[in-house]
Amino acid sequence: MNKIFVGIDNGTTGAIGIISDDSSIVKWFPTPIKTELSYTKEKQNISRIDFPKLIELLNEEVLSYSVPVRVVMERPRVNPGQFKTTMSAMRSLEATLIALEELKIPFSYIDSKQWQKELLPSGLKGPELKSASKDIGKRLFPQVDFGKSDCDGILIAEFARRHQL
Repeated sequence: MNKIFVGIDNGTTGAIGIISDDSSIVKWFPTPIKTELSYTKEKQNISRIDFPKLIELLNEEVLSYSVPVRVVMERPRVNPGQFKTTMSAMRSLEATLIALEELKIPFSYIDSKQWQKELLPSGLKGPELKSASKDIGKRLFPQVDFGKSDCDGILIAEFARRHQL
């Protein structure tokens, strides 16, 4: 093993996939989050990245191998018409960026369409994309228990591994 690729599906419902260049290491984790009362006047909860747990996960599951690491992170979805979703995505992105910078882990961004074009069937939209992500992730990595989640994080890592990003 000479390198580890990490795929991050940005957001509080995202996940982190880890694959070594020789595929001897294949791991998947839901993004660590915490829920708290919103900072707005309206009574509601928000989900945020659990920063200490994210740092711990990256230290234990990525940096412990003492080989070069490359993180590829999905560019967050920004849509002014979906204010709450956009704010959540931006909070998640900022927390993840700070963690990567703190640990001095190099990263780059990828658009979802870029990795999906190669790893998922064409013509899918909306919920079909998540279903296909899970089906293909389970087929490529049967040793991983993804629970009810999609497999975007590990598929991003696999795309990075295939292209040696």
